[in-house]
Amino acid sequence: MGACCSCHRGGRFDSYLVEEERDHHTGGGGGGGGGEENGDIVLRGDAGARIRLTGSSKYVSMFSQQGRKGVNQDAMTVWENFSGDKDMFFCGVFDGHGPSGHKVARYMRDFLPAKISYLYKQPIVVDIEADEPEDECGNVPEYSRNPLFLSWKARLTKCFHEMDDQLEGDASIESYCSGTTSVCVLKKAEHLIIANLGDSRAVLCTRDENDHLVSEQLTVDLKPNLPGEAHRIRSCEGRVLAMDEEPNVYRIWMPNEDCPGLAMARAFGDFCLKDFGLISTPQVTYRKLTQKDEFVVLATDGIWDALSNDEVVKVVASAGSRSVAAKMVVERAVRTWRYKYPRAKIDDCAVVCLFFKRQRPALTKSVSEVTQLSLNYNGIDARSCTESMKSDDALDTVLNCDVKEGGGDQSNNTNTNNNTEGNRTRKRRPPVKKIEHVGE
Repeated sequence: MGACCSCHRGGRFDSYLVEEERDHHTGGGGGGGGGEENGDIVLRGDAGARIRLTGSSKYVSMFSQQGRKGVNQDAMTVWENFSGDKDMFFCGVFDGHGPSGHKVARYMRDFLPAKISYLYKQPIVVDIEADEPEDECGNVPEYSRNPLFLSWKARLTKCFHEMDDQLEGDASIESYCSGTTSVCVLKKAEHLIIANLGDSRAVLCTRDENDHLVSEQLTVDLKPNLPGEAHRIRSCEGRVLAMDEEPNVYRIWMPNEDCPGLAMARAFGDFCLKDFGLISTPQVTYRKLTQKDEFVVLATDGIWDALSNDEVVKVVASAGSRSVAAKMVVERAVRTWRYKYPRAKIDDCAVVCLFFKRQRPALTKSVSEVTQLSLNYNGIDARSCTESMKSDDALDTVLNCDVKEGGGDQSNNTNTNNNTEGNRTRKRRPPVKKIEHVGE
């Protein structure tokens, strides 16, 4: 900590003028299905887009709460009528880490959507030979050659790289040992594009063949021990090791120093690790929505460390008003943290819920629609849950710790990610065959 990053000043892309926030720690409930704003922060963005930093609207519920580790390093935003399209939404959550993580998270919250909106209107060069994304079973999805998906993947990847370069050139923010993860979704009609960078998560609520609400995880938690991520990091001379105090938490370490101990494989910032395997390339995926799909939840890992996907979906589905759905998820996560990890400091939490349909008098017809998603904590052994949380409360970054070599084999990890699309270093990028794709 305290080291400086020697870098050139890059070009800056200006976004909207951000007003002073009323409350950095919490996002209020707001006006429910009627779209009342009741103190919400609503700004104007590119092409007249409505920018929300807290609160709710007809299709959106947002809430963030500071944990017990210091300043709230989570940030979130929703752009309605994104880029001037009335049926288009942009949603994003950002989880900062390191001494200036809160500044990095808010920087990306303020500038990333505007840059995406700008690139949305520009011709884009598509890499037709990029590695195709694989699902959990190792299969290549049908959409991987879809021109719409390829153009959005190229735009988002270009945008994330340029934002990382812009952050590196901004001397006002210490980003050498600080950074942020990000998970964003773009919804236009029935198209849902997901861009994931790190270990925040997007989860879809849909209906099964029996019309029961079920959860479907749309992103992979990009941790350093995933085989594809670990291979890339080690090929760049970075180390992937777990400390004795937390054998299940793998971190990235510099080749010859026991720092910074970063618990995710992709992030904005953290330039001390960018030559050693950490990348800012998002994993971009696509989902075509159907009438069975109800809503998507974006949340930082403070939520997912405490609650399962099914539990989050049930809490949102059981909310009597959409305006309080995100707040209910945060409150449930905080209560669960206190039960599961009584000796750990509660993490910051940020939740964005994007609903796909107009609200009915109640989101669920009856309690039976969510009976498949049980919330039963009686069988949890609180003592066993705290073993990996005793030393540093599962911090995202660990500085100046002794780490022993040769720790652990990641081959038994079932949540694999063999996608090597992000093998990008700070030194140079490999040449690609390109075609030009204009518009959608």
